Amino acid sequence: MAEATKSKTAPVKTKELVFNNSMSSSDKIALVSNFHTMLSSGIPILETVDSLLEDSKGSQKKLLQTMRQDLGQGQHMYVTFAKFPKIFDKVTVSIIKSAEESGTLDTALDDLKTSIRKEIEFNDKIRSALIYPVFILIVFVAVMVVILVVVIPKIATVFSQLNVVLPLPTKILIFLSNALLTYTIPIIAVFAVLIAAVIYLFKQNRIFFVRLLTSLPVVTQLTQQIDLTRFTRSLYLLLTAGLPITVALELTQDVVIKKNISNAIKHAKNYVYSGKKLSEGFKDSKKDIPPIMIKIIEAGERSGALDKSMLDVSEYLDYQVSNTLKTVTALIEPIMLVGVGFLVGGMMMSIIAPIYQLIGQVGATH
Repeated sequence: MAEATKSKTAPVKTKELVFNNSMSSSDKIALVSNFHTMLSSGIPILETVDSLLEDSKGSQKKLLQTMRQDLGQGQHMYVTFAKFPKIFDKVTVSIIKSAEESGTLDTALDDLKTSIRKEIEFNDKIRSALIYPVFILIVFVAVMVVILVVVIPKIATVFSQLNVVLPLPTKILIFLSNALLTYTIPIIAVFAVLIAAVIYLFKQNRIFFVRLLTSLPVVTQLTQQIDLTRFTRSLYLLLTAGLPITVALELTQDVVIKKNISNAIKHAKNYVYSGKKLSEGFKDSKKDIPPIMIKIIEAGERSGALDKSMLDVSEYLDYQVSNTLKTVTALIEPIMLVGVGFLVGGMMMSIIAPIYQLIGQVGATH
């Protein structure tokens, strides 16, 4: 009995071999959905794995092969999931572990399938909001390259044949154009190295760069809402799976990005450890936790349906994220258009100004 209690009150830890395979969200939801469908139909798990192995490939095949070996050795499904941390996080592993122990694996897989689908929809909203700014940035870079490679060399040839004192912006454009045409390969190589270095540093210090990016004025509120949405959805899944709230709060600290939200969760967890309510712990973090979220949690605690209240909060916050994304996108679009127009207009004025100066000199001679 003590061992069963211990397994329910501590996050899953494993010293088994860990694989670095990753899997797309669509492949993950397909895998979980197939497991749920076949297991809920009464098909034994070994037959399910063998059936899925027939058409699997890549990371999915590796995971199923590993699961086949683990199951053959008397291990549980969660042991295999724990070996693929880039595919299944600690929250998912703990949900599967609890479900296997309580005999509700098919229900847990159904909840996971729904959660993964919502996460895909959630990420799609964020990507769609970024498409326009990225497109504008690409267009601006393309226009700038065309001006430097095609327009500036021709204008520079005309200016070099005439006795015209060029303004500093025009000299800078001519210098950049000459450098780009003369040292094309070295410049491309330098940019390639810089991009590779940025990617490498981002992978090595991902949390630092993400927190730096999410500290920007326009992005910080949106990131906070995204963190709270993921936290409440994960907490709902963990509580539904039957994990104690202290364990659930411990695990959900890892699903958020912003430090202040993580600290708020940690503070609330300490309150719960001391025998107090979760809503009371969040009341001390009203600056970071929305009042409506605290009220819904408090209502859930009174009615004994905290897991359902967390689902209500996550759906409400998901709606808030959609609205914030629309607002941010509506703000970014005109700002980027004005910025690009100002830069391109400045480049064109650097070209036109010497021409006007030349026309003025010709008019003065007459």
